[in-house]
Amino acid sequence: MAASILIADDDAVARRLVENMVQKCGYETVVVDSGDAAIAALTAPDAPAIDGVILDLVMPGLDGMGVLAKIREAGLSIPVIVQTAHGGIDNVISAMRAGAADFVVKPVGLERLQVSLRNALNASALKGELQRIRHSREGRLSFSDIITRSEAMAGVMRTAQKAANSSIPVLIEGESGVGKEMFARAIHGSGERKAKPFVAVNCGAIPDNLVESILFGHEKGAFTGATERHMGKFVEAHGGTLFLDEISELPLTAQVKLLRALQEGAVEAVGGRKPVKVDVRIISATNRKLLERVKQGHFREDLFYRLHVLPLTIPSLRARREDIPHLLRHFLARFAAEENRTITGISGEAVAHLAQLDWPGNIRQLENAVYRAVVMSDGDQLGLGDFPLLASQPHPATDIPTAPLMLEPIAAPPLVSGNEIPIAPLPSAGTLCMLTASGDVRPLEDMESEIIRFAISHYRGQMSEVARRLKIGRSTLYRKLDEAGVPGHGGKSDEETH
Repeated sequence: MAASILIADDDAVARRLVENMVQKCGYETVVVDSGDAAIAALTAPDAPAIDGVILDLVMPGLDGMGVLAKIREAGLSIPVIVQTAHGGIDNVISAMRAGAADFVVKPVGLERLQVSLRNALNASALKGELQRIRHSREGRLSFSDIITRSEAMAGVMRTAQKAANSSIPVLIEGESGVGKEMFARAIHGSGERKAKPFVAVNCGAIPDNLVESILFGHEKGAFTGATERHMGKFVEAHGGTLFLDEISELPLTAQVKLLRALQEGAVEAVGGRKPVKVDVRIISATNRKLLERVKQGHFREDLFYRLHVLPLTIPSLRARREDIPHLLRHFLARFAAEENRTITGISGEAVAHLAQLDWPGNIRQLENAVYRAVVMSDGDQLGLGDFPLLASQPHPATDIPTAPLMLEPIAAPPLVSGNEIPIAPLPSAGTLCMLTASGDVRPLEDMESEIIRFAISHYRGQMSEVARRLKIGRSTLYRKLDEAGVPGHGGKSDEETH
Protein backbone atom coordinates (compact mmCIF):
# COMPACT_ATOMS: atom_id res chain seq x y z
CA MET A 1 0.00 0.00 0.00
CA ALA A 2 1.31 3.46 -0.95
CA ALA A 3 1.68 6.29 1.52
CA SER A 4 -1.55 8.25 1.98
CA ILE A 5 -1.55 12.03 1.47
CA LEU A 6 -4.33 14.33 2.70
CA ILE A 7 -5.01 17.30 0.38
CA ALA A 8 -6.91 20.23 1.89
CA ASP A 9 -7.88 23.09 -0.47
CA ASP A 10 -11.13 25.01 -0.93
CA ASP A 11 -10.40 25.62 -4.64
CA ALA A 12 -11.84 22.65 -6.56
CA VAL A 13 -9.61 23.14 -9.61
CA ALA A 14 -6.41 23.49 -7.60
CA ARG A 15 -7.46 20.57 -5.43
CA ARG A 16 -7.92 18.33 -8.46
CA LEU A 17 -4.60 19.36 -10.01
CA VAL A 18 -2.70 18.60 -6.83
CA GLU A 19 -4.55 15.31 -6.43
CA ASN A 20 -3.52 14.23 -9.95
CA MET A 21 0.12 15.14 -9.30
CA VAL A 22 0.19 13.30 -5.98
CA GLN A 23 -1.29 10.19 -7.61
CA LYS A 24 1.28 10.41 -10.40
CA CYS A 25 3.91 10.37 -7.67
CA GLY A 26 2.55 6.97 -6.64
CA TYR A 27 0.66 7.95 -3.48
CA GLU A 28 -2.90 7.35 -2.32
CA THR A 29 -4.93 10.53 -1.78
CA VAL A 30 -7.59 11.72 0.65
CA VAL A 31 -9.19 15.01 -0.47
CA VAL A 32 -11.11 17.55 1.63
CA ASP A 33 -12.31 21.08 0.89
CA SER A 34 -11.89 22.84 4.26
CA GLY A 35 -9.70 23.12 7.34
CA ASP A 36 -12.39 21.63 9.57
CA ALA A 37 -12.71 18.60 7.27
CA ALA A 38 -8.93 18.20 7.34
CA ILE A 39 -8.86 18.07 11.15
CA ALA A 40 -11.76 15.61 11.14
CA ALA A 41 -9.88 13.37 8.70
CA LEU A 42 -6.79 13.45 10.91
CA THR A 43 -8.40 12.98 14.31
CA ALA A 44 -11.56 10.88 13.81
CA PRO A 45 -11.34 7.50 15.60
CA ASP A 46 -12.17 5.57 12.43
CA ALA A 47 -10.19 7.85 10.09
CA PRO A 48 -7.78 6.21 7.63
CA ALA A 49 -4.07 6.49 8.38
CA ILE A 50 -2.52 9.63 6.90
CA ASP A 51 1.23 9.87 6.17
CA GLY A 52 1.42 13.50 5.04
CA VAL A 53 -0.67 16.64 4.40
CA ILE A 54 -0.70 19.19 1.59
CA LEU A 55 -2.45 22.19 3.08
CA ASP A 56 -3.71 25.40 1.50
CA LEU A 57 -3.01 28.34 3.82
CA VAL A 58 -5.89 30.56 2.65
CA MET A 59 -9.29 28.92 3.19
CA PRO A 60 -12.60 30.21 4.54
CA GLY A 61 -13.43 29.17 8.09
CA LEU A 62 -10.50 27.35 9.64
CA ASP A 63 -7.50 28.41 7.54
CA GLY A 64 -4.16 26.67 7.10
CA MET A 65 -2.53 28.30 10.12
CA GLY A 66 -5.50 27.21 12.23
CA VAL A 67 -5.12 23.64 10.97
CA LEU A 68 -1.41 23.68 11.86
CA ALA A 69 -2.27 24.89 15.36
CA LYS A 70 -4.85 22.14 15.89
CA ILE A 71 -2.45 19.50 14.57
CA ARG A 72 0.09 20.69 17.13
CA GLU A 73 -2.54 20.70 19.92
CA ALA A 74 -3.55 17.12 19.04
CA GLY A 75 0.06 15.98 19.31
CA LEU A 76 0.14 14.66 15.74
CA SER A 77 3.54 14.24 14.12
CA ILE A 78 2.34 14.20 10.50
CA PRO A 79 4.52 16.19 8.04
CA VAL A 80 2.64 19.13 6.50
CA ILE A 81 3.48 20.90 3.23
CA VAL A 82 1.69 24.23 3.01
CA GLN A 83 0.84 25.94 -0.26
CA THR A 84 -0.58 29.33 -1.11
CA ALA A 85 -0.79 31.75 -3.99
CA HIS A 86 0.74 34.39 -1.74
CA GLY A 87 4.39 33.51 -1.33
CA GLY A 88 5.52 36.30 0.96
CA ILE A 89 8.38 35.67 3.36
CA ASP A 90 6.12 36.37 6.34
CA ASN A 91 3.82 33.52 5.33
CA VAL A 92 6.81 31.19 4.97
CA ILE A 93 8.18 32.09 8.41
CA SER A 94 4.79 31.81 10.10
CA ALA A 95 4.06 28.41 8.53
CA MET A 96 7.47 27.00 9.42
CA ARG A 97 7.20 28.24 13.00
CA ALA A 98 3.79 26.62 13.20
CA GLY A 99 5.31 23.24 12.33
CA ALA A 100 5.15 22.97 8.53
CA ALA A 101 7.77 20.70 6.96
CA ASP A 102 7.94 22.60 3.66
CA PHE A 103 6.35 25.47 1.71
CA VAL A 104 5.35 25.61 -1.97
CA VAL A 105 3.82 28.40 -4.03
CA LYS A 106 0.81 27.83 -6.29
CA PRO A 107 0.78 26.55 -8.93
CA VAL A 108 3.38 24.00 -7.82
CA GLY A 109 5.09 21.84 -10.42
CA LEU A 110 5.18 18.05 -10.34
CA GLU A 111 8.94 17.82 -9.79
CA ARG A 112 8.91 20.34 -6.93
CA LEU A 113 6.00 18.59 -5.25
CA GLN A 114 7.64 15.20 -5.72
CA VAL A 115 10.86 16.32 -4.00
CA SER A 116 8.95 18.02 -1.20
CA LEU A 117 6.82 14.94 -0.49
CA ARG A 118 9.78 12.59 -0.60
CA ASN A 119 11.84 14.72 1.79
CA ALA A 120 8.92 15.23 4.17
CA LEU A 121 8.08 11.51 4.34
CA ASN A 122 11.73 10.51 4.76
CA ALA A 123 12.18 13.02 7.59
CA SER A 124 8.97 11.81 9.22
CA ALA A 125 10.07 8.17 8.98
CA LEU A 126 13.42 9.00 10.59
CA LYS A 127 11.72 10.96 13.36
CA GLY A 128 9.39 8.04 14.00
CA GLU A 129 12.29 5.58 14.17
CA LEU A 130 14.22 7.76 16.62
CA GLN A 131 11.11 8.14 18.77
CA ARG A 132 10.52 4.40 18.69
CA ILE A 133 14.08 3.66 19.81
CA ARG A 134 13.86 6.24 22.59
CA HIS A 135 10.50 4.92 23.82
CA SER A 136 11.85 1.36 23.82
CA ARG A 137 14.85 2.32 25.92
CA GLU A 138 12.72 4.30 28.34
CA GLY A 139 10.06 1.60 28.64
CA ARG A 140 7.42 3.87 27.09
CA LEU A 141 6.79 2.00 23.86
CA SER A 142 3.13 2.19 22.83
CA PHE A 143 0.92 0.82 20.07
CA SER A 144 1.42 4.00 18.05
CA ASP A 145 5.06 2.92 17.69
CA ILE A 146 4.08 -0.30 15.89
CA ILE A 147 4.28 0.14 12.11
CA THR A 148 1.28 -1.47 10.47
CA ARG A 149 -1.53 -0.68 8.07
CA SER A 150 -2.70 -4.25 7.68
CA GLU A 151 -6.23 -5.41 8.30
CA ALA A 152 -4.74 -8.70 9.48
CA MET A 153 -3.14 -6.78 12.36
CA ALA A 154 -6.16 -4.63 13.26
CA GLY A 155 -7.89 -7.22 15.42
CA VAL A 156 -4.65 -8.15 17.19
CA MET A 157 -3.97 -4.49 17.95
CA ARG A 158 -7.46 -3.94 19.36
CA THR A 159 -7.20 -6.98 21.63
CA ALA A 160 -3.73 -6.00 22.80
CA GLN A 161 -4.88 -2.45 23.59
CA LYS A 162 -7.69 -3.81 25.74
CA ALA A 163 -5.26 -6.14 27.50
CA ALA A 164 -2.97 -3.22 28.34
CA ASN A 165 -5.51 -1.77 30.74
CA SER A 166 -5.47 -4.83 33.01
CA SER A 167 -3.01 -7.31 34.49
CA ILE A 168 -4.42 -10.30 32.61
CA PRO A 169 -1.72 -12.83 31.56
CA VAL A 170 -1.06 -12.62 27.83
CA LEU A 171 0.42 -15.34 25.61
CA ILE A 172 1.80 -14.03 22.32
CA GLU A 173 2.28 -16.61 19.57
CA GLY A 174 3.87 -16.02 16.19
CA GLU A 175 6.83 -16.91 14.01
CA SER A 176 10.32 -15.71 14.86
CA GLY A 177 10.88 -12.11 13.88
CA VAL A 178 7.25 -10.91 13.78
CA GLY A 179 7.74 -8.53 16.72
CA LYS A 180 6.44 -10.42 19.74
CA GLU A 181 8.66 -8.56 22.20
CA MET A 182 7.67 -5.22 20.70
CA PHE A 183 4.02 -6.12 21.28
CA ALA A 184 4.82 -7.08 24.86
CA ARG A 185 6.60 -3.75 25.40
CA ALA A 186 3.64 -1.88 23.87
CA ILE A 187 1.22 -3.65 26.23
CA HIS A 188 3.43 -2.72 29.17
CA GLY A 189 3.99 0.85 27.94
CA SER A 190 0.27 1.46 27.47
CA GLY A 191 -0.88 0.23 30.87
CA GLU A 192 -0.77 1.34 34.49
CA ARG A 193 2.57 -0.41 35.04
CA LYS A 194 4.47 1.62 32.42
CA ALA A 195 6.45 3.50 35.08
CA LYS A 196 7.63 0.20 36.56
CA PRO A 197 10.27 -2.21 35.20
CA PHE A 198 9.85 -4.28 32.05
CA VAL A 199 12.10 -7.34 32.41
CA ALA A 200 12.63 -9.66 29.44
CA VAL A 201 13.92 -13.21 29.81
CA ASN A 202 14.72 -15.54 26.90
CA CYS A 203 13.86 -18.93 28.37
CA GLY A 204 15.46 -20.74 25.46
CA ALA A 205 18.85 -19.12 26.03
CA ILE A 206 19.24 -20.09 29.71
CA PRO A 207 21.17 -23.28 30.60
CA ASP A 208 18.86 -25.80 32.29
CA ASN A 209 20.84 -25.77 35.52
CA LEU A 210 20.56 -21.97 35.85
CA VAL A 211 16.89 -21.44 35.00
CA GLU A 212 15.63 -21.42 38.59
CA SER A 213 18.47 -19.21 39.77
CA ILE A 214 17.89 -16.62 37.05
CA LEU A 215 14.10 -16.56 37.40
CA PHE A 216 13.73 -16.87 41.16
CA GLY A 217 17.17 -15.85 42.47
CA HIS A 218 19.62 -17.60 44.77
CA GLU A 219 21.28 -17.04 48.11
CA LYS A 220 25.02 -16.70 48.52
CA GLY A 221 26.60 -20.13 48.75
CA ALA A 222 23.46 -21.93 47.55
CA PHE A 223 25.54 -23.84 44.99
CA THR A 224 29.07 -23.93 43.64
CA GLY A 225 29.90 -20.55 42.13
CA ALA A 226 27.14 -18.65 43.97
CA THR A 227 29.53 -16.13 45.48
CA GLU A 228 26.89 -13.40 45.80
CA ARG A 229 23.17 -13.15 46.44
CA HIS A 230 21.04 -12.78 43.29
CA MET A 231 17.45 -11.55 43.55
CA GLY A 232 16.15 -13.08 40.28
CA LYS A 233 14.02 -11.73 37.46
CA PHE A 234 10.70 -12.03 39.30
CA VAL A 235 11.87 -9.77 42.11
CA GLU A 236 13.57 -7.46 39.60
CA ALA A 237 10.24 -7.02 37.77
CA HIS A 238 8.25 -6.39 40.98
CA GLY A 239 5.44 -3.92 40.26
CA GLY A 240 6.04 -4.17 36.52
CA THR A 241 5.99 -6.75 33.73
CA LEU A 242 7.98 -9.96 33.30
CA PHE A 243 8.25 -11.02 29.66
CA LEU A 244 9.01 -14.73 29.28
CA ASP A 245 10.15 -15.16 25.69
CA GLU A 246 10.31 -18.64 24.15
CA ILE A 247 8.35 -19.99 27.12
CA SER A 248 7.95 -23.35 25.33
CA GLU A 249 11.65 -24.04 25.88
CA LEU A 250 11.40 -23.88 29.68
CA PRO A 251 12.49 -27.19 31.31
CA LEU A 252 9.75 -29.22 33.00
CA THR A 253 11.40 -28.89 36.41
CA ALA A 254 11.33 -25.10 36.17
CA GLN A 255 7.74 -25.18 34.91
CA VAL A 256 6.61 -26.65 38.24
CA LYS A 257 8.19 -23.82 40.20
CA LEU A 258 6.89 -21.20 37.75
CA LEU A 259 3.35 -22.51 38.15
CA ARG A 260 3.66 -22.29 41.93
CA ALA A 261 4.99 -18.73 41.70
CA LEU A 262 2.04 -17.70 39.51
CA GLN A 263 -0.50 -19.36 41.79
CA GLU A 264 0.85 -17.94 45.05
CA GLY A 265 2.27 -14.61 43.87
CA ALA A 266 5.54 -15.43 45.62
CA VAL A 267 8.94 -16.87 44.69
CA GLU A 268 11.48 -18.80 46.70
CA ALA A 269 15.14 -18.30 45.85
CA VAL A 270 17.46 -21.27 45.47
CA GLY A 271 18.85 -21.82 48.94
CA GLY A 272 16.29 -19.42 50.43
CA ARG A 273 14.35 -20.11 53.62
CA LYS A 274 11.07 -18.33 52.91
CA PRO A 275 9.15 -17.13 49.85
CA VAL A 276 9.17 -13.47 48.78
CA LYS A 277 5.91 -11.83 47.67
CA VAL A 278 6.01 -10.34 44.16
CA ASP A 279 3.51 -8.33 42.13
CA VAL A 280 4.31 -9.12 38.51
CA ARG A 281 2.30 -9.00 35.30
CA ILE A 282 3.22 -12.00 33.10
CA ILE A 283 3.46 -11.77 29.31
CA SER A 284 4.83 -14.87 27.62
CA ALA A 285 5.69 -15.58 24.00
CA THR A 286 6.54 -18.54 21.81
CA ASN A 287 7.20 -19.26 18.16
CA ARG A 288 5.70 -22.72 18.55
CA LYS A 289 2.14 -23.91 19.05
CA LEU A 290 2.15 -24.26 22.82
CA LEU A 291 -0.86 -26.57 22.84
CA GLU A 292 1.06 -28.98 20.60
CA ARG A 293 3.91 -28.94 23.12
CA VAL A 294 1.37 -29.84 25.80
CA LYS A 295 0.09 -32.79 23.75
CA GLN A 296 3.66 -33.96 23.18
CA GLY A 297 4.33 -33.92 26.92
CA HIS A 298 6.94 -31.14 26.75
CA PHE A 299 4.84 -28.52 28.52
CA ARG A 300 2.62 -28.78 31.60
CA GLU A 301 -1.09 -28.51 30.85
CA ASP A 302 -1.85 -26.69 34.12
CA LEU A 303 0.84 -24.09 33.39
CA PHE A 304 -0.47 -23.73 29.84
CA TYR A 305 -3.91 -22.71 31.13
CA ARG A 306 -2.28 -20.26 33.57
CA LEU A 307 -0.49 -18.51 30.71
CA HIS A 308 -3.07 -18.97 27.95
CA VAL A 309 -5.64 -16.59 29.47
CA LEU A 310 -5.52 -14.02 26.66
CA PRO A 311 -3.82 -15.44 23.54
CA LEU A 312 -2.58 -13.17 20.76
CA THR A 313 -1.33 -14.48 17.43
CA ILE A 314 0.75 -12.03 15.40
CA PRO A 315 0.48 -12.68 11.63
CA SER A 316 3.62 -13.37 9.65
CA LEU A 317 4.93 -10.66 7.34
CA ARG A 318 3.82 -12.59 4.25
CA ALA A 319 0.25 -12.40 5.61
CA ARG A 320 0.41 -8.60 5.75
CA ARG A 321 2.44 -7.63 2.71
CA GLU A 322 0.91 -4.15 2.65
CA ASP A 323 3.08 -3.34 5.68
CA ILE A 324 6.32 -4.03 3.79
CA PRO A 325 6.60 -0.66 1.95
CA HIS A 326 6.05 1.26 5.20
CA LEU A 327 8.59 -0.86 7.06
CA LEU A 328 11.06 -0.36 4.22
CA ARG A 329 10.68 3.42 4.46
CA HIS A 330 11.27 3.44 8.22
CA PHE A 331 14.23 1.05 8.16
CA LEU A 332 15.83 2.96 5.29
CA ALA A 333 15.49 6.28 7.13
CA ARG A 334 17.04 4.85 10.30
CA PHE A 335 19.97 3.01 8.72
CA ALA A 336 20.77 5.83 6.30
CA ALA A 337 21.04 8.18 9.28
CA GLU A 338 23.04 5.71 11.38
CA GLU A 339 25.48 5.01 8.55
CA ASN A 340 25.61 8.67 7.45
CA ARG A 341 24.44 7.80 3.93
CA THR A 342 22.44 10.13 1.67
CA ILE A 343 20.10 7.46 0.27
CA THR A 344 16.80 9.01 -0.78
CA GLY A 345 14.64 5.98 -1.45
CA ILE A 346 14.14 2.51 -2.92
CA SER A 347 13.30 1.93 -6.56
CA GLY A 348 9.83 0.81 -7.53
CA GLU A 349 11.24 -2.43 -8.98
CA ALA A 350 12.98 -3.27 -5.70
CA VAL A 351 9.90 -2.48 -3.59
CA ALA A 352 7.75 -4.59 -5.91
CA HIS A 353 10.05 -7.58 -5.56
CA LEU A 354 10.54 -7.23 -1.80
CA ALA A 355 6.79 -6.89 -1.24
CA GLN A 356 6.19 -10.28 -2.87
CA LEU A 357 8.81 -12.37 -1.06
CA ASP A 358 7.77 -14.76 1.70
CA TRP A 359 10.23 -13.45 4.35
CA PRO A 360 10.59 -16.57 6.53
CA GLY A 361 12.51 -14.44 9.04
CA ASN A 362 9.70 -11.85 8.97
CA ILE A 363 10.38 -8.26 10.08
CA ARG A 364 13.81 -9.10 11.49
CA GLN A 365 14.91 -10.47 8.11
CA LEU A 366 13.51 -7.45 6.27
CA GLU A 367 15.30 -5.10 8.67
CA ASN A 368 18.63 -6.87 8.20
CA ALA A 369 18.20 -6.88 4.41
CA VAL A 370 17.75 -3.09 4.37
CA TYR A 371 20.70 -2.66 6.75
CA ARG A 372 22.98 -4.64 4.45
CA ALA A 373 21.73 -2.79 1.36
CA VAL A 374 22.37 0.63 2.94
CA VAL A 375 25.90 -0.34 3.96
CA MET A 376 26.86 -1.93 0.63
CA SER A 377 25.08 0.44 -1.80
CA ASP A 378 27.16 2.77 -3.96
CA GLY A 379 24.31 4.98 -5.16
CA ASP A 380 21.86 7.45 -3.69
CA GLN A 381 18.93 5.08 -4.20
CA LEU A 382 18.55 1.38 -3.41
CA GLY A 383 17.74 -0.85 -6.36
CA LEU A 384 17.06 -4.54 -6.80
CA GLY A 385 20.80 -5.12 -7.26
CA ASP A 386 21.40 -3.94 -3.69
CA PHE A 387 19.50 -7.00 -2.43
CA PRO A 388 21.53 -9.76 -4.15
CA LEU A 389 20.49 -12.46 -1.69
CA LEU A 390 16.83 -11.76 -2.47
CA ALA A 391 16.85 -10.60 -6.10
CA SER A 392 16.97 -14.15 -7.49
CA GLN A 393 13.97 -15.37 -5.51
CA PRO A 394 10.76 -15.84 -7.53
CA HIS A 395 7.63 -13.73 -7.18
CA PRO A 396 4.98 -16.02 -5.66
CA ALA A 397 2.13 -13.69 -6.63
CA THR A 398 2.93 -13.66 -10.34
CA ASP A 399 2.47 -17.35 -11.17
CA ILE A 400 -0.39 -16.89 -13.65
CA PRO A 401 -1.35 -19.92 -15.80
CA THR A 402 -0.44 -19.55 -19.47
CA ALA A 403 -3.15 -19.93 -22.13
CA PRO A 404 -4.29 -18.91 -25.57
CA LEU A 405 -6.22 -15.66 -24.92
CA MET A 406 -3.91 -12.61 -24.77
CA LEU A 407 -4.58 -9.66 -22.46
CA GLU A 408 -3.32 -6.55 -24.18
CA PRO A 409 -0.80 -4.59 -22.07
CA ILE A 410 -1.70 -1.01 -21.22
CA ALA A 411 0.77 1.71 -20.28
CA ALA A 412 1.33 1.86 -16.54
CA PRO A 413 1.00 5.10 -14.58
CA PRO A 414 4.14 7.24 -14.19
CA LEU A 415 6.58 6.14 -11.48
CA VAL A 416 8.48 8.21 -8.97
CA SER A 417 11.57 6.40 -7.77
CA GLY A 418 11.62 5.51 -4.12
CA ASN A 419 8.09 6.64 -3.36
CA GLU A 420 5.62 4.58 -5.33
CA ILE A 421 4.51 1.46 -3.51
CA PRO A 422 3.82 -1.12 -6.23
CA ILE A 423 2.46 -4.54 -5.34
CA ALA A 424 4.11 -6.61 -8.05
CA PRO A 425 6.50 -6.14 -11.00
CA LEU A 426 4.99 -5.05 -14.29
CA PRO A 427 4.49 -7.92 -16.75
CA SER A 428 4.71 -7.20 -20.48
CA ALA A 429 1.57 -9.22 -21.26
CA GLY A 430 -0.81 -11.70 -19.69
CA THR A 431 -2.61 -14.79 -20.92
CA LEU A 432 -5.91 -16.29 -19.91
CA CYS A 433 -6.81 -19.96 -20.24
CA MET A 434 -10.47 -20.38 -21.21
CA LEU A 435 -10.70 -24.16 -20.73
CA THR A 436 -10.00 -26.59 -17.89
CA ALA A 437 -7.69 -29.58 -18.26
CA SER A 438 -10.73 -31.74 -19.10
CA GLY A 439 -11.79 -29.40 -21.91
CA ASP A 440 -14.68 -27.67 -20.16
CA VAL A 441 -15.07 -23.90 -20.03
CA ARG A 442 -13.60 -22.51 -16.80
CA PRO A 443 -15.98 -20.91 -14.27
CA LEU A 444 -16.43 -17.18 -14.78
CA GLU A 445 -15.33 -16.32 -11.23
CA ASP A 446 -11.99 -18.11 -11.77
CA MET A 447 -11.26 -16.13 -14.93
CA GLU A 448 -12.42 -12.92 -13.26
CA SER A 449 -10.04 -13.53 -10.35
CA GLU A 450 -7.17 -14.11 -12.78
CA ILE A 451 -7.92 -10.88 -14.65
CA ILE A 452 -7.97 -8.92 -11.39
CA ARG A 453 -4.63 -10.42 -10.36
CA PHE A 454 -3.17 -9.41 -13.71
CA ALA A 455 -4.53 -5.86 -13.39
CA ILE A 456 -3.07 -5.46 -9.89
CA SER A 457 0.32 -6.61 -11.16
CA HIS A 458 0.07 -4.49 -14.32
CA TYR A 459 -0.78 -1.28 -12.46
CA ARG A 460 1.67 -2.09 -9.69
CA GLY A 461 -0.80 -2.19 -6.88
CA GLN A 462 -2.39 1.23 -7.55
CA MET A 463 -5.87 0.11 -6.63
CA SER A 464 -7.61 3.30 -7.77
CA GLU A 465 -6.19 2.80 -11.25
CA VAL A 466 -7.06 -0.92 -11.22
CA ALA A 467 -10.69 -0.17 -10.34
CA ARG A 468 -10.91 2.62 -12.94
CA ARG A 469 -9.48 0.45 -15.76
CA LEU A 470 -11.72 -2.49 -14.86
CA LYS A 471 -14.65 -0.06 -14.69
CA ILE A 472 -15.76 -1.15 -11.23
CA GLY A 473 -15.92 0.64 -7.89
CA ARG A 474 -13.11 0.22 -5.39
CA SER A 475 -15.43 -1.37 -2.85
CA THR A 476 -16.46 -3.89 -5.51
CA LEU A 477 -12.80 -4.54 -6.32
CA TYR A 478 -11.91 -5.22 -2.67
CA ARG A 479 -14.97 -7.43 -2.25
CA LYS A 480 -13.95 -9.52 -5.26
CA LEU A 481 -10.41 -9.76 -3.89
CA ASP A 482 -11.76 -11.00 -0.57
CA GLU A 483 -13.97 -13.57 -2.31
CA ALA A 484 -11.06 -14.75 -4.46
CA GLY A 485 -8.75 -15.01 -1.44
CA VAL A 486 -6.07 -12.84 -3.06
CA PRO A 487 -3.36 -12.43 -0.34
CA GLY A 488 -2.43 -9.01 0.98
CA HIS A 489 -5.45 -7.09 -0.39
CA GLY A 490 -8.37 -7.95 1.84
CA GLY A 491 -10.68 -5.85 3.87
CA LYS A 492 -10.46 -2.30 2.52
CA SER A 493 -13.45 -0.44 1.33
CA ASP A 494 -13.87 2.90 -0.34
CA GLU A 495 -14.89 4.48 2.95
CA GLU A 496 -11.76 3.18 4.68
CA THR A 497 -9.44 4.36 1.96
CA HIS A 498 -10.88 7.78 1.17
